[in-house]
Amino acid sequence: MPLLTLASACAVLAGCGTPYLMQAASGEWHVLHEREPIDKVIEDPHTSAAVREHLEQVRTAREFASRELGLPDNDSYRSYADIGRQYVVWNVVAAPEFSLVPKRWCFPVAGCVAYRGYFHERSARDFALGLEAQGFDVAIDGVPAYSTLGKFADPVLSSMLRYGDDDLAATIFHELAHQLLYVRDDSEFNEAFATTVEEVGLERWLAHQGAASRMQAFRTAQQQEQALVSLLAATHLGLSELYGMPLPRATMALRKAETFTRLAGEIRALERREGGSVPLYEEWIAQGLNNARLASVATYFECVPGFRRLLQEQGGDLPGFYAAARKLSELPRAERHAQLCSANAAARR
Repeated sequence: MPLLTLASACAVLAGCGTPYLMQAASGEWHVLHEREPIDKVIEDPHTSAAVREHLEQVRTAREFASRELGLPDNDSYRSYADIGRQYVVWNVVAAPEFSLVPKRWCFPVAGCVAYRGYFHERSARDFALGLEAQGFDVAIDGVPAYSTLGKFADPVLSSMLRYGDDDLAATIFHELAHQLLYVRDDSEFNEAFATTVEEVGLERWLAHQGAASRMQAFRTAQQQEQALVSLLAATHLGLSELYGMPLPRATMALRKAETFTRLAGEIRALERREGGSVPLYEEWIAQGLNNARLASVATYFECVPGFRRLLQEQGGDLPGFYAAARKLSELPRAERHAQLCSANAAARR
């Protein structure tokens, strides 16, 4: 995910005119202040064995990203920052009570995006409470990594290490993809493009390493993720149809609540088929499934099938895929969504 490049915006504007921009600039400064070259951290005798092993994998994956995947060959993810917390930012997503179209916020440089990020969890939750008071459905998610879109040399963060080496490599591929191609005012395009690059990048990374068992685990995780995404997409479609009906507010609210209760049951049934509870799914259910949660998932995955088709049309050639994606990015938003995203998404936009 891009960090909205808010700190970058502060650098190019006369100053940070709002508290929100100020917290973004301050948070980015602290992250950059903690950076140390990965080589230096690895050689430091005080570095723990676990961190050293992770960073050695990062160093190899970073070289692979530029050499084999054609991702930007710059200083990003060649340094490390221990930020001392579980997440680097907390994203707030909001959607109206009877709509799945997320609220958007617009900023210099980054354009309009479907989320708002905070470096402090309390600030994110306070902002979310304000949105809820206005009648919005809200979702809050901790985020382990972000991209400044090449405005700064983004470091590997300590918050990224707890997910394992393969997820760490995938995250780097994802964030570098944002540096390669980013379209103002189109979060769905940007996230789906980066997610597709992440998927194919990790698959090729594992093949390069000859990691057959990890490849199988990757395939299984992909299937499980797709099962959840399909379930959420079906609910998304059903609610879109519901919200378009001329129903009394009370009836609409009741049917909405019934839909999300049913979705929670279907997610738990999916967990049982997978052999146990999934912490992320349980966290979503505990927070309360709502329009904002569905909108957030759609932002990342709704256009992925279209990008996968685009990659197949290029015979799996990544430079060709990047060129084709860039060509699509030059089209008007509605036109590129009609070509890439679901029929339901194209109709809504």
